[in-house]
Amino acid sequence: MTATANPTSRFTEITDQRGRVYRVGETDRDILGHPRALMVILPWVAMMAISVFEYAYGSAEDTLSTAHGWTSSNTFWILSVWVFFQAGVAFPAGRLREKGILTARRAMMLGACLALVGFLAISHLHSVFGAIIGFGVLGGVGAGFVYATCINMVGKWYPEKRGARTGFVNGGFAYGSLPFIIIFNYGFDTGDYHEVLDLIGLFVLVAIGICGYFFKDPPKNWWPDHVDPLKPARAKDTGARVSLEKNPPAVRQFSPMEAMRTGMIPLMWICLAFISGVSIFGISFEVPFAKDLGFGPLMASLSAGILAVVNGVGRAVVGWFSDLIGRKQALIVVLVIEALAQFGTLWAGDAHNEVMFLVFAFISGFGGGAFYPMFAALVPDYFGENHNATNYGMVYSAKLVSGLFGGGLGAVVIGAWDYDGAYTLAGVMGLVSALIALTLRQPGRPKAQKIVPNPYPISREIM
Repeated sequence: MTATANPTSRFTEITDQRGRVYRVGETDRDILGHPRALMVILPWVAMMAISVFEYAYGSAEDTLSTAHGWTSSNTFWILSVWVFFQAGVAFPAGRLREKGILTARRAMMLGACLALVGFLAISHLHSVFGAIIGFGVLGGVGAGFVYATCINMVGKWYPEKRGARTGFVNGGFAYGSLPFIIIFNYGFDTGDYHEVLDLIGLFVLVAIGICGYFFKDPPKNWWPDHVDPLKPARAKDTGARVSLEKNPPAVRQFSPMEAMRTGMIPLMWICLAFISGVSIFGISFEVPFAKDLGFGPLMASLSAGILAVVNGVGRAVVGWFSDLIGRKQALIVVLVIEALAQFGTLWAGDAHNEVMFLVFAFISGFGGGAFYPMFAALVPDYFGENHNATNYGMVYSAKLVSGLFGGGLGAVVIGAWDYDGAYTLAGVMGLVSALIALTLRQPGRPKAQKIVPNPYPISREIM
């Protein structure tokens, strides 16, 4: 172990037995001028603002179809294109950020402007192609910039207990849509859709723009000074101590190519592709399925609202839970729950049991989002924080594929096999993803190894 002091700044770089460097000595206030908690609150608010794109879209589908003369398949393919670009931009955006070409603040500002363009497109363009370009491509890219920047920001500022914080921020991407779901179900029709969509676009622009203005990444290798990176088991912060024991830090900082060669990135990609397809399917077709069963607009909006709220709250709860029992273990539990919820939703629908339909909408909502913060936390847990924007971007790009079969192809499967076949297929895919997750392991660390106090004392000279 070595400790190297920087003569011009108040930090020391400490190297552990495996060669991983930790930059200690600077507090969050030294870097930001305020507590790092702000780098949780602001991303959370921005994620709530951007959630309207995905989680409220299904509630607006009927009015959009009527107003523009689109078919149901048209509207869902527009959403599928949005998902494709929202996920696809994460990797290139991450590379631009890590090369210093695109700062976190600029990424947020660009995302806010493109999000506005997306809503103006579905408000004023009757052409399906125009809506695909405006909402699907440009709006998707904008939302992707915001999503990726917010998620990576939290993981960098809380390396010692990122599960709960990542889950909390990620949850805003779901339950933040609740007001918009209510608006689209009760205050949105062909007589006022222009005004509603234009105002929502302006709201998203302002909310994300204000939050993004204050975004700032910590220095590479930064570590909070109140937790000794070489002796985490002695941390006075109980939460940090437990989290680091169950989720030990990456053994070193993996570059994107190094992370790929471990084999874990491809496995995570496949696992996420399967389960996010299941989740997107549920988000897209929960309301149409309820309406097809004759449950009525109140029941449909309730199921959508429950799904969105529980989806978001579930992300925060599971994030906190993963700090206590381990990230991989929490992920597997969530995947199994989401898979079983698909079979339960189908059973309740076939039985025309409205109460049980809401119960399984609750369960599906819980499982249908909680896996996202697990992957967002697992990537830096396995590969370190320095290249997290790119490494997580590679994993999150799985949504490129899942967006297609979860939305557009989901509509095709329903047309061919009805809801029975579609929900059965979704449940099977969820179980397969859980089996894949069983094979995940942290590169470079023996299976049973835990974080133990470092037997070698080190000197920390903070300049």
